[in-house]
Amino acid sequence: MRKALPAVLLILMSQPAFADGPYRVLRSVRVGGDGGFDYVTADSAGRRLYFARSGKTNPRLLVFDLDSLKPVAELGDVNAHGAAVDAASHHGFASSKPITMFDSVTLKTLGTVAVDGNPDGLAADPAQGRIYVLSHSAPGITAIDAASGTVAGTLDLGAAPEQSAADGAGHLYVDLEDKDAVGVVDTKTLTVTARYPLPGLSTPAGLAMDTRSRVLFAACRNPPTLVMLNADTGAVLGSIPIGKGNDGVVFNPVTREVFASQGDGTLAIVKENSPTRFVLEQTLPTESGAKTLTLDTRTGHIFLIAADYGPVPADAPPLSNGRIARGPMLPDSFTILEVGR
Repeated sequence: MRKALPAVLLILMSQPAFADGPYRVLRSVRVGGDGGFDYVTADSAGRRLYFARSGKTNPRLLVFDLDSLKPVAELGDVNAHGAAVDAASHHGFASSKPITMFDSVTLKTLGTVAVDGNPDGLAADPAQGRIYVLSHSAPGITAIDAASGTVAGTLDLGAAPEQSAADGAGHLYVDLEDKDAVGVVDTKTLTVTARYPLPGLSTPAGLAMDTRSRVLFAACRNPPTLVMLNADTGAVLGSIPIGKGNDGVVFNPVTREVFASQGDGTLAIVKENSPTRFVLEQTLPTESGAKTLTLDTRTGHIFLIAADYGPVPADAPPLSNGRIARGPMLPDSFTILEVGR
């Protein structure tokens, strides 16, 4: 049985603190088009922005110019959740089934990679030259050699992974959505070496890491909280309330800021003053549904994707895992948001 949180802490965590700050929405670009969407990925070196539009009709991976936010290319017949790019090999991978492999320079499809499970999120690990594919069904992790496009190994986590962060030193950290924990994976042996529990919190979604200070930032949906962990011991270093429906966290090592995006239309910006001191710097209104994000490391800008939705049907079943109920997506409302100072 999970221990109850103290009453005072519950009060403090009941609502995120809304505050003015240095960040604002710089651009809102209406893209339109049909299909669902999930993750957005910035290739800062190649100056591309990737996101997939899924569905039974016209599934595709869209590529936009990261500076102008104008469309560059479209890879058709790719029904994916998102994409990741390996800067060294210039190979990109989209989380379709099978995985779609493409050239990030020519933006031409190179082939497919057969995998088991249901590919969802992806993460690039430049130090290992790998792309990690996450799946809520076994195997939880499939490691792909980015240069050759071959499967390097798999790992059954016995849990549903949602987002991951590599430290570049042989470790991959994975939030385990249905186990209320963060898993630690040895990337050389593809084995789980530890699980860090999240006391009083459940349904971790977004995950990011400050590799220099060895701090993990895990965003939980119940209650909505950003919790900071020591990456080597799992010790809780602090927690800050955020908005509802998180699905992504990124860390900017230059500004030492953490960005957590929520489906309720808020972007929480947390400043790391030291490896043990964190403060909510700003809660920025974005758009309802802007639950995933990516960081352009060259400009320090954050990119989110969103759409407008109609009323929730009266007979809609309740959602689990801290997700936010929505009505049907309104036609041609898909939008790219750019956030910066």
